[in-house]
Amino acid sequence: MEHAATARPGFPGAPTASSFGNEVSAPAISGAGGSAASWPAIFAGAFVATAATLVLGTLGAGLGFAAAGPWPARSISPTSFAVSTAIWLIVTQWVSAALGGYIAGRLRTRWVGTHTHEVFFRDTAHGLITWAVATVLVGVLFAAAAGSGMAATGSGVAAALHGTADAAATDAVAQSARHAAAQTAIYLSLSMLVGAFIACVSAVLGGRLRDEHV
Repeated sequence: MEHAATARPGFPGAPTASSFGNEVSAPAISGAGGSAASWPAIFAGAFVATAATLVLGTLGAGLGFAAAGPWPARSISPTSFAVSTAIWLIVTQWVSAALGGYIAGRLRTRWVGTHTHEVFFRDTAHGLITWAVATVLVGVLFAAAAGSGMAATGSGVAAALHGTADAAATDAVAQSARHAAAQTAIYLSLSMLVGAFIACVSAVLGGRLRDEHV
């Protein structure tokens, strides 16, 4: 009686998986077949950027309240206040966007087998999305804070204007305040654009360091 020869693994002539019609699959590539966005890293960077914005914004508000005062001779002018506010907003955007983008780049997954140009684009997109999420979060928080304090601020301003005897001086102060508010809004929009660019650059730097050291 003839018995079928059973080949053992590791010996010559041992049957392979292909001999039975099966094919050995290749190792899976990280990031293939799924979304290229590392959302945990994006949200982590956005929360870090939001926290940095709140801390620096609170510090800037404290410095602004300390510099401004009810006596014109002892306080800065509205134009100087607008310029200093714009500078502080730009610095805040730089720091918070750099931190958020760098965190998003360092914490993202590694894309194995992806072209360097595609990696660069994905890192840039991660930085931009992180900046966008952080901007929306900060906007929601500021809108809630402004809505809660709008009634008290409006009543105080109305009482101050009602008690002013000189109408010309009141109009001059209001005009100067509107001009300062317009300048601050323009500088704020420019600082936000600068922050978006810095977030993208920081994400690319963080992603490159992540691929080099991991």
